[in-house]
Amino acid sequence: MSTSVPTPRRSALGSKDRVKTAVAAAFGTSVENYDFIAYGTASALYFGAVFFPESDRLVGTLLSFATLAVGFVMRPLGGAVGGYFADKHGRKPVLVAAMTVMGAATFLIGVLPTYGQVGVLAPILLVALRMIQGLAFGAEWGGAITMAYEHAPWHRRGMFAAIPQAGNPLGIALASGVFAWSSSFDGSWQWRIPFLFSAVMVIVALIVRSRLTESPEFQEARATGSTEKNPFLATLSEDWRGILRVIALRVVESFAYYSTATYLLSYLTDRHPDLRSVALGAITAASILAIAVTFLAGALTDRIGRRPLYIAGCTAAILFAFPMYLLTNTARPALVVTVFIIGIGLIHACLTGTQGSLLTEQFRTATRTSGASLGYQLAAAIGGFAPLLAAALVGVFGWPGAALLYLGAAVIGLVGILVTKETWGRHERERVLALVAEEHRARTASGTPTGEVLPSTSR
Repeated sequence: MSTSVPTPRRSALGSKDRVKTAVAAAFGTSVENYDFIAYGTASALYFGAVFFPESDRLVGTLLSFATLAVGFVMRPLGGAVGGYFADKHGRKPVLVAAMTVMGAATFLIGVLPTYGQVGVLAPILLVALRMIQGLAFGAEWGGAITMAYEHAPWHRRGMFAAIPQAGNPLGIALASGVFAWSSSFDGSWQWRIPFLFSAVMVIVALIVRSRLTESPEFQEARATGSTEKNPFLATLSEDWRGILRVIALRVVESFAYYSTATYLLSYLTDRHPDLRSVALGAITAASILAIAVTFLAGALTDRIGRRPLYIAGCTAAILFAFPMYLLTNTARPALVVTVFIIGIGLIHACLTGTQGSLLTEQFRTATRTSGASLGYQLAAAIGGFAPLLAAALVGVFGWPGAALLYLGAAVIGLVGILVTKETWGRHERERVLALVAEEHRARTASGTPTGEVLPSTSR
C-alpha cells in the first residue's frame, strides 16, 4: 500500500521564517554589492594607474572602465546558470554557491600584483577575476529576491522584496566608507584593504545563508510536479516578453547608478582631485539614505501599486540628467553632495525599491528566477558600459555627452514602465487582503501559527 505525501500548502500570511529570510537575503546581497562596487570604485580611482600605467590619463581611464564592463558582460551568463539551478533544484543552494565564488574572487583581487611588478600579466589576472565576479553576481540577485518574495505575506511582498534590495545601498555604503577610510593609508594599501576586508563579511554571510529554509513556493511547485524540466529554455520560449520588459525597466536603474557613483566620481576627481574625499563621503551618505528610501519605496508599492512609483522614478531621472552635471561643474562641495544624494539616495533608491516585486511578478514560479535573473543581468551588462560610454562621449562632446546618455536610459525606462501592466492593482490587492483576513481568522480560531499548515477542515 502506498503512502500519500501531503502537498505543502503556502500561507497567505507568509512562512514562519519570512523575516529571517528577507534579512539574511539582504545581508548576503549587501556583501555581493560591496564586492562588486569595490571594483567600480577602484576602477574610478586607482586601477587606471595601477594596471595600465603606460597609457595616457584618458586611455588609462577607458581601459580601467573596460575591465569594469567585462564583469557586467558575464552577469547574464551567471543569471542564466543561477536561475536554471534555482528554478530546478532550489533557491538556497544557489545563494550559498554564489556567495562563496564572489568572496574568493574579490579577496584575490586584493592580493594581485601590479603592472609594475609583473607587467601585462597583472591586467590579465584582473580581467579573469572580474569575469568570475560577474558570474557570481549574476547568479546572486534572482535567488535572493525570489527567496524574500516567496516567503513573504502576500499583501506585503513589495516591502519584503525591497529588503534584499536595500542590501544594495548597504553594500555600496560599506564599500564607499571603507575606501574613504583606506584612502589615508600609503601606496597600494589604499585599494587593497577594501578587497581584503570582504573576506570577513563573506564568512559571516555564508553562516547566515546556510541556515535559511527553502522557498515554500518552490517546495510546493516541486511537490506538485509543476517545475520545468529546463527552466531556461521554458523562459526563452514562453516568457521572452517578460524578459524584454525587465531589460527596459532595469536599464534606467543601472545607468542611474553607474553614471553617478562610478563615472561622475571619476569625472569630478579628475578635474578636482581635492574633492575626492567629499565625493566618497557623499556617496556613502547617499547610500545610507538609500537603504531607508529603498525599503519605504517597496512598502509604498503595496499600497499604491508598482507602476506609479516607477513612473515617478524614471521621470525624476529625465529631469535630473543635465542639472547633475551643471551642479557638479560648480565644484562647490555642498552642491556636489546634493548631486549624489539626489542621484543615489532618492532616484536610484526609488527604482530599486520598486524593482524587487515589479520584476519578479513578470514571471510564474517555475521560471521566476530564470526570467527575472536573465532580464535583470542582460540589462546590467548594458548598464556596465555606462562609465565607459560616458567617458568616451565626454571626450568628444564634453559633459553634455554624459548627460544625454543618462537621459536616454531614463527615457527607455519610462517607455518600459508605460507599456508594462500593473501587477498589483486595486482588484488584486482587495482579493489578497480578503484571503489574508480569512486565513488570519482561521488561524486565530485553530491556534495554528503563521507558516504552518492549517487543519484539514480549514481552507
